[in-house]
Amino acid sequence: MCGIWALFGSDECLSVQCLSAMKIAHRGPDAFRFENVNGFTNCCFGFHRLAVVDQLYGMQPIRVKKFPYLWLCYNGEIYNFKQLQKQFGFDFQTLVDGEVILHLYNRGGIEQTACMLDGVFAFILLDTANRKVFLARDTYGVRPLFKVLTDDGFLGVCSEAKGLINLKHSTSLCSKVEPFLPGHYEVLDLKPSGKVASVELVKFHSCKDEPLHVACDTVEALPSAGFDLETVKSNIRILFENAVRKRLMAHRRIGCLLSGGLDSSLVAAVLLKLMKEININYPLQTFAIGMENSPDLLAARKVAAHIGSEHHEVMLNTEEGIQAIEEVIFSLETYDITTIRASIGMYLVSKYIRKKTDSVVIFSGEGSDELTQGYIYFHKAPSPEEAAEESERLLKELYLFDVLRADRTTAAHGLELRVPFLDHRFTSYYLSLPAELRIPKNGIEKYLLRLSFEDSNLLPKEILWRPKEAFSDGIASVKKSWFSILQDYIDQQVDDLLLEKAAEKYPFNPPKTKESYYYRRIFEKHYSGRSSWLPHYWMPRWVKATDPSARTLKHYKSATQE
Repeated sequence: MCGIWALFGSDECLSVQCLSAMKIAHRGPDAFRFENVNGFTNCCFGFHRLAVVDQLYGMQPIRVKKFPYLWLCYNGEIYNFKQLQKQFGFDFQTLVDGEVILHLYNRGGIEQTACMLDGVFAFILLDTANRKVFLARDTYGVRPLFKVLTDDGFLGVCSEAKGLINLKHSTSLCSKVEPFLPGHYEVLDLKPSGKVASVELVKFHSCKDEPLHVACDTVEALPSAGFDLETVKSNIRILFENAVRKRLMAHRRIGCLLSGGLDSSLVAAVLLKLMKEININYPLQTFAIGMENSPDLLAARKVAAHIGSEHHEVMLNTEEGIQAIEEVIFSLETYDITTIRASIGMYLVSKYIRKKTDSVVIFSGEGSDELTQGYIYFHKAPSPEEAAEESERLLKELYLFDVLRADRTTAAHGLELRVPFLDHRFTSYYLSLPAELRIPKNGIEKYLLRLSFEDSNLLPKEILWRPKEAFSDGIASVKKSWFSILQDYIDQQVDDLLLEKAAEKYPFNPPKTKESYYYRRIFEKHYSGRSSWLPHYWMPRWVKATDPSARTLKHYKSATQE
């Protein structure tokens, strides 16, 4: 994890512009570099480093003697870099996984490069010999990337939008800063003036397609094909374990978030098992946050005892959670209701990890709900086919919601997140299964995933079959949800008259509740006029929901009242 920033064709003094690069310093607390591009005095790179792989030669922009005309700034991890090196005979100059991007580009161009990378990434690649700039982002947008491009060819690129919104430019002070689309690369021409012109934006991978890099995976071919249940369950276990194994690549201590729900518990259990197998000689630290006797804390405690992790509990008090709201919204760059609610706990547990432990590489369970139809409203899907379509929609929008939350809350404290459920190979296989296999069954969501691990003894049965609990709700008590606590506080902060006139003040995505008004007001304070970053609020489908919390849905109420 790190922070990348670059400008091309700046009219303003670069020493002033580079102050914007310092807005993302939290993403790389270990080192910082600011470097001008030879021959292009108005082009530069900024880089904040969190040293996780090759601590000696990992500074960026990466340049190697073999390709002196290539400059690379990237944020991410390329899990198959050693396999690619072996397959193509690449002669590496460093131990940095990202160096493989330079060799792949030299060998086959940008399209092959993007398609062959198994990992999470956002990168800026400059080719001064051919006068090209390339931007690319991984399939699910696990690593963030924003850009601004003016009509006269000034380009700014950054890991977070906050590093671009205050850039100065002669023709436009308020150019549109927007997220770079996941699963895409863009080709831009670099003019002698240092300005750029966009040539094409190409979608290189879709979540349903088996990735091209399967040929360079540690599990090259699945032992058996077909969709009979035993085969499917076996393949799910093999691919998920493979997803966790490849993410063990780190020179810093590994930890794991553990809410006690199915997803984080599976990640923690498989992670600890594999760490033992490869003789990692320190205990796995797991981290849970919640109010006293909250469902998450109790369940996480049970999982930690079962798997034998060094477990840490962070007690959340109401005042601390409320006080964190503004800094959370500033970090997130969104005003989405459920994202903010869920982020407060994750932000505070990340703060604890940074201050109190030496774990830096943090595993988590993001992506599972979208992939395996884990949200409670999937019980109301009209058909398996519509449920499958909804699953794909949620995956495509992860970069706006759960993946955004997971990245910003951890990166705010200099931690690196790893999310095995969003492994390209695992997700494409799961999405290839018949729609009927993937839907909730017997009143239980994620039925197929649970069934696949039933005989593994990785988790206690009551955890493996624990019903879905939203992270923002599970950290509070059963009697009073976290969202109810927030609403009670916010009710005193927003006047009824303000809410009545909300649509006039905020015509795009107008707030409908005091809670959403309060979040929007804080967002506009820091990112005025940038409301289009959120195309729509996250809401359940197929139910008449007025609130995104799972605890407002009938299925949750009936399950907890039995």
